Amino acid sequence: MRTPGGLLTKRTQPGRAGKSRDYWRGIFLMAAMKPRTGDGPMEVTKEGRSLIMRVPLEGGGRLVVELNTAEATNLRECLVGVTE
Repeated sequence: MRTPGGLLTKRTQPGRAGKSRDYWRGIFLMAAMKPRTGDGPMEVTKEGRSLIMRVPLEGGGRLVVELNTAEATNLRECLVGVTE
């Protein structure tokens, strides 16, 4: 619906079991789905203060883990200990 300022707004309509659902002009709105990470090589990237580690899985897709530097150092020590 349009407000006097011309902005589109959404209204809340009661749904099942008393929960409210958002809709705009009779169309129920859903949360956006995040894209899949897909297959790819093992990689680690730095995003802000975090390290993002992506590990490919056998059945497809990747495991995505967010680590801080202390956790990454601890992981490195654990891996060195079992690979020597």
